[in-house]
Amino acid sequence: MLNFSMPELGVILVIALIVFGPGKLPEAGKALGKGLSELRQAVSGEPPNVINIEGKSTENKPGETK
Repeated sequence: MLNFSMPELGVILVIALIVFGPGKLPEAGKALGKGLSELRQAVSGEPPNVINIEGKSTENKPGETK
């Protein structure tokens, strides 16, 4: 598919650092990872893992009632 060597990845990371800046780069990476995860779940047909603000899953486990 896509074959990147180490120098090519380095250039991409430097460009991303210049575009987003050091403060926004982790946020951009997190958003990209979340988007890819959601895309994978949508393609595979898995139900999404829903996590509320406290970090607890809102899904019912087998035999569990809420």
